[in-house]
Amino acid sequence: MSKKEVHISPFQIGFVLLLLVFAPIAIRCVKTVNPGYVAVATFFGEVQQKSYGPGLHFPVNPLLSFTEFDARNKEHKETIGVPSQDQLTTQIDVSVKYRIDGAMVGRILQETGLAEQVLAVHITPAVRSIVREQGKSIARAEDFFREETQEQLQGGVLSQLVDSLSDKGVVVEQVLIRDINLPKNLIQQIERKKEAEQEVERQKAELERFRTQQEQQVAEAEAKLDAASKEAETIRVLAEARAFEIETLTAALANAPGYIQLQALEALQSISEDPAAKLYFMNGDAPMPLPLMNMGLGNSK
Repeated sequence: MSKKEVHISPFQIGFVLLLLVFAPIAIRCVKTVNPGYVAVATFFGEVQQKSYGPGLHFPVNPLLSFTEFDARNKEHKETIGVPSQDQLTTQIDVSVKYRIDGAMVGRILQETGLAEQVLAVHITPAVRSIVREQGKSIARAEDFFREETQEQLQGGVLSQLVDSLSDKGVVVEQVLIRDINLPKNLIQQIERKKEAEQEVERQKAELERFRTQQEQQVAEAEAKLDAASKEAETIRVLAEARAFEIETLTAALANAPGYIQLQALEALQSISEDPAAKLYFMNGDAPMPLPLMNMGLGNSK
């Protein structure tokens, strides 16, 4: 079996050689930047101020070297000892939300370096220093738990960080206080104070209950007194009516002696109807009244 000879022309060899030489150069003429990133170019160590946003860039100088920065939102957390005016140090967990300014990546690379160096050189020291400085305006450590104090601290730190880091290519968007840990001795004092306040509230509730009971008892006593007063008034009115009746009757009898005699005769008549009765007639004018007559109406057998 004869071997088939493969004939390669000089043109084909030249094309392959040309392709091998210029293909890497052609590839370097295209730059692709991933979403959320910004690239900055250097030309033989000299930083180019032009930045390259996400997407395909063509043509670019194949002699350029590119450094990419992550320009997406990030969060940096710090636990900082913050002294207050009462000379107590409170541990505060602070969270800072920020991002790299894509328009300033050239300056960042030239003056600071990579994103990790921006965090270490600018962001972390600024956060620690500013939070401590803001804490000096707080009178007492326990005031850190007050909502208005936290809002004041967050707003003050955010404002100063924006002013401090904006020219460093860092955009600070938000500052949040995550947690507050007071000194142990202060926590114990607060717990004792809280227990005392709870005891005071309990005593207040007990006094309120006692006061309510006393008010109920007073109301019941007043009701009984009112009822007794009404009953006494009723008795008094009845007594006055009875007295008036007796007074009226006495006056009437004084003006009608014949009525008394008539009543006496009717009484004697009633007594005389009893066979066993005896009648005694008394002289009412004598100092020692004696019987004038003793009449037995019954006949003994």
